[in-house]
Amino acid sequence: MRRKGKRKPPKPSLKAVWRTHIDDHPIGLAWSPDGKKLAVAGVSGPITLFNGADGAVQHKLPGHTFGTMAISWHKSSRLLASVGQDGKVRLWDTRTGSQTSEMAGGASWVERVAFSPAGDWLVSAAGRKLRLWDTTGALSCEYPDANSTITDIKWRHDGKRFAVTAYNGVVLYGPTRAEPLRRFEWQGSSLTLEWSPDGKHIATGDQDSTVHFWLVESGQDLQMWGYETKVLELAWSFNSRYLATGGGTQAVIWDCSGKGPENTKPVMLEGHRDLIKHLKFQRRGMLLASGGKDGLLAIWKVEKKKTVMLADSVFKNPIAGLAWSPDDRRIAVSDESGTLSIAAVQRT
Repeated sequence: MRRKGKRKPPKPSLKAVWRTHIDDHPIGLAWSPDGKKLAVAGVSGPITLFNGADGAVQHKLPGHTFGTMAISWHKSSRLLASVGQDGKVRLWDTRTGSQTSEMAGGASWVERVAFSPAGDWLVSAAGRKLRLWDTTGALSCEYPDANSTITDIKWRHDGKRFAVTAYNGVVLYGPTRAEPLRRFEWQGSSLTLEWSPDGKHIATGDQDSTVHFWLVESGQDLQMWGYETKVLELAWSFNSRYLATGGGTQAVIWDCSGKGPENTKPVMLEGHRDLIKHLKFQRRGMLLASGGKDGLLAIWKVEKKKTVMLADSVFKNPIAGLAWSPDDRRIAVSDESGTLSIAAVQRT
C-alpha cells in the first residue's frame, strides 16, 4: 500500500442546505428513494422523519423499546422498515407516521433488515435467524439457522438473491426457496459485505483486519491484508471498478477492473487523523465521501490517474453516518452528538 492520493487545498464545493439536532446518538441515516424524506434512527429507539428540502420534522416514530438497530426504505418511499432490541421487525407508513405491521424477528435482538430492490420482499436477521417477509408483514420464508450470528445481509442489485455473512464466509439465498443457493467458504469471521453493482463481485470486511473478495461466477477468492484494524467500511463505485475500504486512518481504493485487484497497489487517501468510520460513493458519480472518528468529512474525486480531495468539513464529534441523496447532489452527515447536516455538492 504505497501509492498515495494527492491532497489539494479544498475547493468551496460544499454548500450548507440545512442543519438540525436530535437528542440521541444516530445509528441509522437513510434518504427515501424519492429524495423527499430523510430518516434518522436514534440508538435509544425513536426514528425521526425529516423533510429532505428544509429539515422540518414530518413524523417522530417510537421505533423500538431498548433501541433501534437498523432501518430500510421501500422503493415507493411510503414504507420504512425498522428492527431493534425488542426482537421486533416493524413497518411504518411514512405518510401518516403510523405502524402498519409488527413481526417477531426470532431472537431478543434483530440486527439487520433490508427491502429488496423491487420492494417485493423484506429480509431480517436476528442472531442466527433469517426470515423473509412480504410488504404486509406476512412471513414468506424461514431459512435454516446460520452456523453463527449473522453479521450482515445485502440484496444483489437485480433482487434475485441476497447474501448473508457470518463465521465461515458468505451464503447466497433466493426469495423462492429456503435452501442456500451457494456458499463461499473460508475460515474466518466476516463483519460486513457489499455486492458490486454489476453483481460480479462480493467483498467482505473481516474481523482479522482483512478484506475478502470473491468473483461470484468462478468462486475464486482473494484476500487483502495490511489494515490497521477490523474492516467495517466498504463502498463500491457505481461502475463496479473501484472498491473503497476503511480499516484504518486512510481510505484504501482498489481497482477491481480486468482480472481484479490481486497483485496491484491500491491508492491510499491521506487526510484523516483518526480511524475512518464511514465510506460512501455517489450512486451514479465518482465522488467518494469519507467520515472519520476525527470528525472530518472529506469528499474525494476518484479517477484512474489521480484521486484528489475536493472539499472537507470538520464536525466537533466523530462522524456517525453518511448518506448521498438519490440525485447525488446532497449529502447527509450525522455525528455522534446528534448533529445532522445536509450539504449540497457543487459541480466540479
